[in-house]
Amino acid sequence: MSNTAITENILLAPANRKIDGAFSGKKAMALKLFARHFFSSTIDVNQINFNSLFKERNVMYKTAKAYFSPVLILFMLVNNNAKSEESVIDNLMLNKFTIDGPELQWYVQNDNVMGGLSEGGFKIFDSELIFSGTTNTNGGGFSSIRTQRFSKDLSQYTGIRVKVRADGRKYTWSIQTDARWRGRQISYWADFKTIPNEVNVIDIPFSKFAPQFRGFNLDGPKIDPSKITEFALYQYDKTDGPFKLQLISVEAYSQ
Repeated sequence: MSNTAITENILLAPANRKIDGAFSGKKAMALKLFARHFFSSTIDVNQINFNSLFKERNVMYKTAKAYFSPVLILFMLVNNNAKSEESVIDNLMLNKFTIDGPELQWYVQNDNVMGGLSEGGFKIFDSELIFSGTTNTNGGGFSSIRTQRFSKDLSQYTGIRVKVRADGRKYTWSIQTDARWRGRQISYWADFKTIPNEVNVIDIPFSKFAPQFRGFNLDGPKIDPSKITEFALYQYDKTDGPFKLQLISVEAYSQ
């Protein structure tokens, strides 16, 4: 392989990756053709119909065509999504049940606080929190574990990611902030389903959390991820019987 071909491949591969990350379909194909010709030094910018390829960016690319060199045009095309890519931040581990992992302090709250008959609790074993018990719908019908209060600003993240191994029942993740309704503390709930006997990695975006007060849905306010003060995990799928969920980790994720 010639030195020119090697250089072309080295430069072309990252350009194609950026194109695939920012475009699809005919636009991606056209840009890859543009890049290939450019790196082989045979590009004729006048052969590219920018107005038809990029109608939504008509002014920008007409200006580029008129005033900039082909290398700057290519740079603008393949890096148009660079700002958004750079703004993505790493996930934040919130709770991992290992010796060196971050930990939230959990405690149990079952429906016996309102006269119910459900039973539940947890233990930490082999780097997992095992939440188990029995629900009884003759009463409140729920079992829950929740964290001690804390203060976290997760406004830079998309939502909560939980890694669990469970029994196939539906569970609920709950968040509290400083939000109130008629002067009383409210929670934000989001249900998630589990596949039995498998490790489930479940993303719950903040947009899916609905405000509620003591089981009643509210119209608002919307959740403010910058003021999170508590998490809770519920078994409240309104069925009777045993349940078991092994919580492996909790993190804030970004997309």
